[in-house]
Amino acid sequence: MRNIKWVFVLYAFIATAAIMSIGIFIGEGSALGVILAIVALIVVMGLGFTTKKKMREKGQL
Repeated sequence: MRNIKWVFVLYAFIATAAIMSIGIFIGEGSALGVILAIVALIVVMGLGFTTKKKMREKGQL
């Protein structure tokens, strides 16, 4: 069994929370909240892909 990369689990939970918050803010009618949640999602996904690329280049994946 392979080792779990906990940083990716953390990124996944944060991205999931951002997706859920988009729905919550839509329900509340908060356009600013929706925009901030989308920005947070894009940032977290970008960090995840960047981290994966760096780890792959170092041979850690």
